[in-house]
Amino acid sequence: MAAGTLDRERAVAGPGRPRRRRLRRLAKVLLALLLTAVVGLGVAWQLAPSVDDAESRVADHLAANGAPALQVEPAPELVQALLATEDSGFRSHLGVSPTGAVRAFRGLFTGTDQGGSTLDQQLAKNLYLDGENGPLQKAQAVVLALKLDAAHSKTDILRMYLDDGYYGHGFTGLTAATQGYFGVQPDELTWAQATVLAGLFQAPSAYDPLVHPDRAARRQAHVLDRLVDEDVFTRSEADTIAAEDWGLVAG
Repeated sequence: MAAGTLDRERAVAGPGRPRRRRLRRLAKVLLALLLTAVVGLGVAWQLAPSVDDAESRVADHLAANGAPALQVEPAPELVQALLATEDSGFRSHLGVSPTGAVRAFRGLFTGTDQGGSTLDQQLAKNLYLDGENGPLQKAQAVVLALKLDAAHSKTDILRMYLDDGYYGHGFTGLTAATQGYFGVQPDELTWAQATVLAGLFQAPSAYDPLVHPDRAARRQAHVLDRLVDEDVFTRSEADTIAAEDWGLVAG
């Protein structure tokens, strides 16, 4: 074969081989990482505590704070506002969102906290990790959230989350918050009241509507924006709710 012909064949075939080798190496690395993650999750699952006592932990928390337990279904307005703001995929995920889980485990190695926790993860952190929020605890919360979702219904997880929450102004639990702020039961909230309460979970003392009404109004505006994004309201309807009186009764 002529040297010129051989060189041309090498020029055509040559670049493809290194590329295929790189792809095969990448596939092996990804497979190794996947297997490591699966094994790691299995080990973490065995080491993590049982979550069968989640409801009793919530009851103990309420009792320790002299707060009444939730006895009625929470207003659907509050549920929609909370999920739109804190965890819009709550009804469909298995306790964690895929992107949130990646962020949590990445934070374990990088030492950074990149957020994105689901309601299940937040509840797990409060019930089993003493509210600690470091990278290691966030990784642990992922496993505990998966266990919570496997052991409890979405309705029960949502109820526990609402009942275990601190709402500012000394109010622990949803019942104490609705009675203390508005003088109503948790199933009697208006949209205006529900969107104020839903905004408290991020920073209850900072957004306390009695102490910081301006901040609370700005946070309520964010909640309403999320409801508009989720097509629960039109912008005009959200603006109407924003203008409504909250009916605060506590002093």
